[in-house]
Amino acid sequence: MPEAPAVSSDAAVPLNYVALGDSAASGPRIPNQVGAPGCQQSDSNYPHVLAEALQVASFVDVTCGGAVTDNIVSVSQSTSSGEVPPQLDALTPETDLVTVTIGGNDIGLVSTAVQCLTFANTSATNVCKDRLTAGGVDTVAAAVAEKAPQWGAMLDAVAERAPDARILVVGYGTYLPDGGCFPTQPMLPEDADYIQSSITTMNEALRAQADAHGAEFVDTEPLSVGHDVCVAADQRYFEGVVPQNPAAPLHPTAAGMAAIGDAVAAAVRAG
Repeated sequence: MPEAPAVSSDAAVPLNYVALGDSAASGPRIPNQVGAPGCQQSDSNYPHVLAEALQVASFVDVTCGGAVTDNIVSVSQSTSSGEVPPQLDALTPETDLVTVTIGGNDIGLVSTAVQCLTFANTSATNVCKDRLTAGGVDTVAAAVAEKAPQWGAMLDAVAERAPDARILVVGYGTYLPDGGCFPTQPMLPEDADYIQSSITTMNEALRAQADAHGAEFVDTEPLSVGHDVCVAADQRYFEGVVPQNPAAPLHPTAAGMAAIGDAVAAAVRAG
């Protein structure tokens, strides 16, 4: 893949930028909501932060809450405000920069986390981790292994549509600290650790696919340590089960989007 032009923080760069992805990129409930209402897209999401930081020449944001990999590549997505075309349609041979955050919905990450919520303070009444790893089979890890080749194929499809583009896969963050914080967030320690370790497993698979398919991986787990769902509301990069910031449960806050956008901008400039 051709090397992208160097980017300096104090000069506008004529990059044509397209953002792809799911709700971890679109920013549901974060003001101000823009675009197709069903996609729950914020003008403060990390793609917007990145576009502003780089002062790009053009910017198209087709991130959409609920998207799976097929909705990027080939399948129109049904939303509450109508159908939106495959996100790849936004790419052209003139596209210079692409970001993509995808995978969480492919493996049912949020629905799995919701299964682990409990208000009982004993593991005797909650078998979430045990259920998800019954028989020695980690169902989330198995889902990641099954979907990973699709992520690689998606990156190949992006590169085919935008052959000169630099492609950055932006990973998912540190939502939960070690041991969680029951009862502040209603998930027992062993289940909190399982969910966060599953996020790490997905990130590692995304990184491997990026490495194998000519893309780059931006790891957002380190930058969000100490900014998880358990800390004070004004320190959170991700919201908890009952949000204390204008953001969807178990999704990035505006502060989280700003931090992620800044990290991606730094990766682009370092490129």
